[in-house]
Amino acid sequence: MWPEHDNALTRSFRFKDFRVAFSFMSDVAEEAEYQDHHPWWSNEYNVVSFRLRTHSAGYVVTDKDRQLAAAIDQLAAEYDGAVVEA
Repeated sequence: MWPEHDNALTRSFRFKDFRVAFSFMSDVAEEAEYQDHHPWWSNEYNVVSFRLRTHSAGYVVTDKDRQLAAAIDQLAAEYDGAVVEA
């Protein structure tokens, strides 16, 4: 379960290095396009952080965000050593 802060689901993932983090971001980009729901995210070296909320619903958390969060978790699980950061 992703924590909710300020009307957004938030989570960060730490990977082995930048190359692995970038590969993960590419996979998430493909999924976001498929779902037609695009995250706010940032990347610093090996950490990828997300903030999910639906702008068309008034910047609140919706089922679209929960579905994308679940897909992101699934993708992260495919990367050995991916760590969820607090």
